[in-house]
Amino acid sequence: AIWKCGFGNFGQQYTLRSDWNRTWYTDKPDLTECFQNTVLVWFPCVYLWLLAPFYALKLYCHDCGCIRISTLCTAKTVLGFLLSGVSRLTFTIRCNASHTNLTLTHCHTLSPSLSLTLPLSPQVLAICIIQLERIRGCRSSVFLFLFWVLAVVCSLVPLRAKIQLVMYENPCPVKDASFLSKMLFWWFTGLVVKGYRTPLEAGDLWNLREEDTSDKIISDLEEEWTTECAKLLPDQAQILRKLQKEQSSGFCLLRTLARNLGPYFLTGTMKHCMILPCSLFHPYPLSNSLLLGFMNEEDAPLWKGYFYATLMFLLSCLQSLFNHQYMYTCFTVGMRVKTAVMGLVYRKSLVINSASRRTCTVGEIVNLVSADTQKLMDFVVYFNAVWLAPIEIALCLFFLWQHLGPSALAGIATVILIFPLNGFIAKKRSKLQVQMKFMDGRIKLMNEILNGIKILKFYAWEKAFLEQVLGYREKELKALKKSQILYSISIIAFAMFGVYVLIDDKNVLDAQKVFVSMALINILKTPLSQLPFAMSTTMQAIVSLKRLGKYLCSEELKDDNVAKAPLNGEGVLIDNGTFSWTKEGPPCLKRINVRVPQGSLVAVVGHVGSGKSSLLSAMLGETEKRSGSVSIKGSVAYVPQQAWIQNATVQDNVTFGREKQKTWYQRVLDACALLPDLEILPAGDSTEIGEKGLNLSGGQKQRVSLARAVYRKADVYLLDDPLSAVDAHVGQHIFDKVIGPKGVLRNKTRVLVTHGMSFLPQADLILVLVDGEITESGSYQELLSRHGAFADFIHTFASNDRKESVTETATQREVIIAIDEQTFASHQQAIHHVNKNVVPLLQVPGGPAHATDCLSFLPQVRLEMYMEYFKTIGMAFIIPIVFLYAFQQGASLTYNYWLSLWADEPIVNGTQVDTDMKLAVYGALGFAQGIAIFGTTVAISVGGIIASRHLHMDLLKNVLHSPMSFFETTPSGNLLNRFAKEIDAIDCMIPDGLKMMLGYLFKLMEVCIIVMLATPFAAVVILPLAILYAFVQSFYVATSCQLRRLESVSRSPIYTHFNETVQGASVIRAFGEQHRFIVQANKRVDFNQTSYFPRFVATRWLAVNLEFVGNGVVLAAAILSVMGKDTLSPGIVGLAVSHSLQVTGILSWIVRSWTDVENNIVSVERVKEYADTAKEAVWTVEGSSLPLAWPQTGTIEFQDYGLQYRKGLDWALKGITLKIQEKEKVGIVGRTGAGKSSLALGIFRILEAAKGAIYIDGVNIAEIGLHDLRSRITIIPQDPVLFSGSLRMNLDPFDTYTDEEIWSSLELAHLKNFVSNLPDKLNYECSEGGENLSLGQRQLVCLARALLRKTKILVLDEATAAVDLETDTLIQSTIRQQFEDCTVLTIAHRLNTIMDYTRVIVMDKGHISEMDSPTNLISNRGQFYRMCREAGLV
Repeated sequence: AIWKCGFGNFGQQYTLRSDWNRTWYTDKPDLTECFQNTVLVWFPCVYLWLLAPFYALKLYCHDCGCIRISTLCTAKTVLGFLLSGVSRLTFTIRCNASHTNLTLTHCHTLSPSLSLTLPLSPQVLAICIIQLERIRGCRSSVFLFLFWVLAVVCSLVPLRAKIQLVMYENPCPVKDASFLSKMLFWWFTGLVVKGYRTPLEAGDLWNLREEDTSDKIISDLEEEWTTECAKLLPDQAQILRKLQKEQSSGFCLLRTLARNLGPYFLTGTMKHCMILPCSLFHPYPLSNSLLLGFMNEEDAPLWKGYFYATLMFLLSCLQSLFNHQYMYTCFTVGMRVKTAVMGLVYRKSLVINSASRRTCTVGEIVNLVSADTQKLMDFVVYFNAVWLAPIEIALCLFFLWQHLGPSALAGIATVILIFPLNGFIAKKRSKLQVQMKFMDGRIKLMNEILNGIKILKFYAWEKAFLEQVLGYREKELKALKKSQILYSISIIAFAMFGVYVLIDDKNVLDAQKVFVSMALINILKTPLSQLPFAMSTTMQAIVSLKRLGKYLCSEELKDDNVAKAPLNGEGVLIDNGTFSWTKEGPPCLKRINVRVPQGSLVAVVGHVGSGKSSLLSAMLGETEKRSGSVSIKGSVAYVPQQAWIQNATVQDNVTFGREKQKTWYQRVLDACALLPDLEILPAGDSTEIGEKGLNLSGGQKQRVSLARAVYRKADVYLLDDPLSAVDAHVGQHIFDKVIGPKGVLRNKTRVLVTHGMSFLPQADLILVLVDGEITESGSYQELLSRHGAFADFIHTFASNDRKESVTETATQREVIIAIDEQTFASHQQAIHHVNKNVVPLLQVPGGPAHATDCLSFLPQVRLEMYMEYFKTIGMAFIIPIVFLYAFQQGASLTYNYWLSLWADEPIVNGTQVDTDMKLAVYGALGFAQGIAIFGTTVAISVGGIIASRHLHMDLLKNVLHSPMSFFETTPSGNLLNRFAKEIDAIDCMIPDGLKMMLGYLFKLMEVCIIVMLATPFAAVVILPLAILYAFVQSFYVATSCQLRRLESVSRSPIYTHFNETVQGASVIRAFGEQHRFIVQANKRVDFNQTSYFPRFVATRWLAVNLEFVGNGVVLAAAILSVMGKDTLSPGIVGLAVSHSLQVTGILSWIVRSWTDVENNIVSVERVKEYADTAKEAVWTVEGSSLPLAWPQTGTIEFQDYGLQYRKGLDWALKGITLKIQEKEKVGIVGRTGAGKSSLALGIFRILEAAKGAIYIDGVNIAEIGLHDLRSRITIIPQDPVLFSGSLRMNLDPFDTYTDEEIWSSLELAHLKNFVSNLPDKLNYECSEGGENLSLGQRQLVCLARALLRKTKILVLDEATAAVDLETDTLIQSTIRQQFEDCTVLTIAHRLNTIMDYTRVIVMDKGHISEMDSPTNLISNRGQFYRMCREAGLV
């Protein structure tokens, strides 16, 4: 039964089940929006209109005489008309809304429109009935009473919904703030107070304004960017075009951003231009000129002094207002730029083609959205300084010329010299942006380390990769150090006053000239210091724009790669297709002609690297189509060879954005053999799967991936070897229930890549691929009858694999799948374990609970973090830094005081005495100050680099020494965030913040001393000011730190989601889920921006409030000076007033820089966080007596061995006692999760023994170092992992073997021909994760690693699951020959590979259920016999 709530275009259909789930079967009942806007509105109206005629008839028949018009009757009539008016007004508003917003559904506008299409609205009808009742003498009306009760009751439900919406929305108060509140940021005070009282949580933050949301920003931007990209040099030569495209793409991006965000940015620029006149009539020169002139005039009236003081105050206030409004606009634009760039990069990652994708790794893409967006945000803030600073400098110099005459030329000359110097420094610093390149390399490598950490641990390769990361880090820090040392010193004041005095002895320095000139020089310092920074920021932004432009303009997948045309009877059609992975590269598929009839099963077979996966990619449109055509009928579902699993619940992974249909969902889980797994999971199908499916076995991941495709009910299914990772009997079950002629997909078009011979007879069509060409095609019988290569292959290998009989026995039904409950539950509990010290206060929208990166939200950063940071720098550095600062400020104080004494010097015969001596002292003091400034800057920069080197080293070592369980429970996005954003903050932000904070702190001490010396009564003002500042600052710092933490925590899930999307892009595209993932990414970005927005508003709130209070204090100081006119000398007044004017700015900067340091010291806390997590045992034991040749024989003995994933959990292995003799070949079999892989984890000490011990050659492995153990035994793992770098590095990262040895191992691994045909042979660059090699080839590279190490013990963990049978046979024969004198343990899926082993161990629920030679076990007819019978081997 379907409940339709549809009228006009509103065709939404809701099943009764989903309505009841929302209304009845829930803790929070609610009615659908459609129901509220239709049924609840019409019901009272229908009641009134239907019964009104009958009621009127009743009144007509019963006349009781007319009642006079009373006050009550009048009130009822007036209220009725008012209600009618309100309803008409509402209807008009909704009609307008529906015209402007087409997404508004018709049911919203239908209810009022119904009442208006009738002659009268219900309210008017009710008024008529009231009057009719009065005329007919009816005093009390039950009829109308019931109507009003119904109307009120029915409107309560929508009212409740609207109240909930308002309460949930939490809109930003800036929308409704008054003009004054907006100018002074008072609308922000509520959040500051809340943050001071209680720790802020995500729910306390306001929703983003609509104009700041991803949807709004990117929808406007995307279309324009697509148009811009299309314009980029369409008809030029290929290479030239590519070079020019990269150059111009950055400027195109800037142009697009400017077009969209420019108008709002211009409003801010106008506010900034308003500062200019305020600066020119600045309080500094104004106060000093007019006020000091007033002080010199003995008979000037007092009111003029007060007037000048007030004028100075008002100009200061105006300057503060315009400046902070401008900064607010800039940061808002910066935030929007960040959203825009993140959105564009994310969307690009979903459409980028494979050739372009291989040129940029996940790490580099993460860097684009973290580091490069930050550079663009800085550029927005400081860009205006590039053109405004020169104007300010020119105007200041003009005023100096007016004041000092020709001697101002000395200052102009100095400025002219400083400009090219600043330009040169900015250029040098932009060249040092290679630091970004090294950072990219480091992040890329870290990403690969985190993805392949299991392999690193198995092979004991951590040290090699540690050295590589540190190599990048050293280059990065070297570039950073050079950049920091480039610093310029201003020497303008000394030059000007010196020249002024030297030109003519008659020129005298009086108080007015000195302090007005000093004030102008102070104004000049701001643009001069801003200019190099603005130029440097602009250079960095240009580099970032080019990088972003290059990525955003990279080649995309073409829409016409696959046509969705209706086909006559065919599901898939490829006509004479030639395909390659890159435009320039050799074709991977040639002369492909495929016709797949609709509803048929097509099997694709061939050797490793023959192009099977490429054929499926061509059908998906993932490859470059050189010629021919590809057409697919209907929707597609795709199962990749390596399962891509989302960090979400099992249910979310299976339904993959579709609504859950319970019956179909259960049927899919049953067919994919997942129901037994779900019974064991802690929360059933609501259990969260760790990142990349870390807490599932290979087979389980593959089955979840298959279930996702089956659930989709698509028309065409492309299955890339989904049965290789599962046990033989499970594979057979899945084939029968899902893929085969009787499976749930029997009527669908299925293309199955497979190595399993047993499935081929049931295929309608078989395609045989050799070196990218289809050599044979036809049904199984047809191909056999041709006696070609396929027939020979079948006769050779089918006997091993083919199932003799497919009898549906009771035994078979009974043993479809069995899962080791303890192992699996333990693993799940380990994943869901949350450290008790962590307080998870944040839940990211669209992301799982444990994906959030939590830190306890303390109001302020602990003192230990500062101590930790300074301890890392070392006392040897800190003491000289403090001394240099004290010396610098002492020189500055003496220098200023010397000037005031000189200004008060009496004039004798029109000149002053000893001017040469005074000038020399003044010059010496200025020079000493300059040297001290340079010294402090360099010292802090070097100290910061020392600290960041140590902290990065500690973080890297802590992460690499962590056990596997740590990586299973910590999303890689969190760890990458530590290595990218947090380390960047420690590199740059903390030293810069400390530099600023210490500089202003010592400056404040100097100002206080000067003001106290001149006017001791100023202490009366300074003390309350200090208390007020401390009060405001404590409010601000508490809130600001929490906002910084919230912002940090919400940033990691963005990177995790990016990472996940880039790796699963082909699956997302195949299922057509791009839009849903874009919406999820938007939610995460918006969620991050909800904490970023109040963060920068907090800084503006602080600055405006502090500066207003400070300006009031300056006013008081000026008035006090006017009142003490008779007792004070002009020199002292000038010194005191000019310094008191600086107090506001200084204190504001102290709080701001202190907060920056507080905010960024959190990075130290986050980096040190992993120091306290559990670590694995030491890598090497010093003074170990372990022989170099150990193990010599390769005997392994388990003594009552037990294993737990964590203390307190069930046993994964229990009471294993077993001795494996030297040279013995042992096969380990068992159902999925029976403990087979746990045995391997125990031997390598990936998990430590909970009881008992393992002895290898009589040595207890628990007593030796992890690297001593892991480097002497070898594993070929289930998931083949390669790292980006040369093939040689992937085989031998320590460079311990010769080229001959490597070629020999490649020959034995059947890779020699392949590698020798590669362009760079051993130096061939593998892409990230080895994506430019097929899965089978990667598996063979792992075999080559093992052959190279040639240790006495070899463990094969289902190592040949991804290769074809012929290659499997070759590998098995290689292992038998090369490891003949070694002990081999094989965890087997294909039972035929271990039938000639000396012993087979059958695992079941963590203990050994059977153990003997294969022959004896079969004759015993136990569990192994049943498994062999299912596999068709007996």
